[in-house]
Amino acid sequence: MILNKEFYKKGALILAKELLGKVVVRTVDNVTLKAKIVETEAYIGEIDKASHAYNGRRTERTEPLFKEGGIAYVYFIYGKYYCFNVISGAEDKGEGVLIRALEPLNEFDYLAQKRFNQNYDELAESKKKAITNGPSKLCMAFSINKSENYMKLYEKGEFYIESGEEENFEIIDTTRIGIDYAEEAIDFPWRFYIKGNKYISKR
Repeated sequence: MILNKEFYKKGALILAKELLGKVVVRTVDNVTLKAKIVETEAYIGEIDKASHAYNGRRTERTEPLFKEGGIAYVYFIYGKYYCFNVISGAEDKGEGVLIRALEPLNEFDYLAQKRFNQNYDELAESKKKAITNGPSKLCMAFSINKSENYMKLYEKGEFYIESGEEENFEIIDTTRIGIDYAEEAIDFPWRFYIKGNKYISKR
């Protein structure tokens, strides 16, 4: 069942945990891909020097962060990679959740061809894990780019999030990755992942 708009109105720290186990659905090349969210990071512009929205910084790039929760925020890094975030909370709050890793659930050969130009069965175990075990990797596998910026994730279409199956898992809270510039925010335990899942980007 697709997650409704109300689901995204909570703060980033709550949403980052509640998105774990939910399923990203993406239709591309007439193929519908599904993958479980297994790792997230929360960003809160008001107090977080790692956030693009820190100190109320509003630019054309960061404007999606200040919208009402439930839309996608896709940004470009290092001149060649995309990262996909889910906006949370109320309008003007500047909060969001980075989707760090996914566990593929279907269309394994399509994903393997997309990422490595090989069939899934031909991949070493390390490459199977590497299909979607990082924010830019999952964007490459799922063809997520700036075209998906501002997309409403609570409306059924080519890109949305659904509830997935009910399951019990333990959530690990730890520090975020790749934010060495962020002073005291380096130590915020705002990265969350499903314990024991092999698609985590870093334990």
